[in-house]
Amino acid sequence: MRKLLILTLIGFAAQLIDGSLGMAYGVTSASLLLMFGIAPAIASASVHFAEVVTTAASGISHFRFGNVDKEIVWKLTVPGSVGAFAGACFLSRLPGELVKPYVSAFLFLLGVYVFVRFLFHVKPKQTTDGGKKGFLTPLGLIAGFLDATGGGGWGPLATPMLLARDGLKVRKVIGSVDTSEFAIAVSATAGFLISLGWSQVNWLWVGALMIGGVFAAPLAAWIVRVIPQNLLGILVGGLILVTNAKVIMSVLGWSDFWQMAIYIVLFSIWVTSFLYAVWRNRKPSSIMADHQEQVEHDESFQ
Repeated sequence: MRKLLILTLIGFAAQLIDGSLGMAYGVTSASLLLMFGIAPAIASASVHFAEVVTTAASGISHFRFGNVDKEIVWKLTVPGSVGAFAGACFLSRLPGELVKPYVSAFLFLLGVYVFVRFLFHVKPKQTTDGGKKGFLTPLGLIAGFLDATGGGGWGPLATPMLLARDGLKVRKVIGSVDTSEFAIAVSATAGFLISLGWSQVNWLWVGALMIGGVFAAPLAAWIVRVIPQNLLGILVGGLILVTNAKVIMSVLGWSDFWQMAIYIVLFSIWVTSFLYAVWRNRKPSSIMADHQEQVEHDESFQ
């Protein structure tokens, strides 16, 4: 019962973050599941099973509000599904203790990206080839594979790559990535079922993640209107870094002293960065920039 409550809270926290930022459901939930000692394959499978429901609802909503570019969805879905299926089969056949540090390292790098992006307001460099969408096939293949092996990463990988292309509207990018993620979740789930089997899946865990996400959805919609996105991003990035640092340091065999020292450094950077962002948001120019980013984010969910 205690574990089910924890999983419900994990699903709640992951959806709360994802609903507020438009990304990081898989990365956040997989990081927390690994921290609580759940094997990588089971953690990633549970996340993708839960995402089948959440991404379906998200895709339908985006489509109804006109936030979907059908060409982008199609060109991402096919290779992304192949990559996700292959990634799920690849991950499921590896011993948990062997793959765990690599998964944590991958999530740690994603955490660095999220942290830096929102702390320094990093925006993708615009190009002039937005109309050329041949890059979508390799992007979908790689993002799908890494999403399945890491338990998350489709949004953090696909979204910035699409935003780097001039001529693509932000709301179309977010809506198309979220819509195509349904096929990725289904493909990864199929791969896990074939590799792990039905008996290896704890459906109570999956249900707990789903329930937590359902209750978090309306709260996340409210939070996104009152808290600046860069502050939420810093909180997310710091959370991912801290949760995965433990696994990495344990695998490297670092002593308790050095692990505590690293934790103190990480927490210090996390808190200092958050306070700096709060102070910077008080400046008029920063307020205007955050307001524009907030407007773009709101438009993507209309």
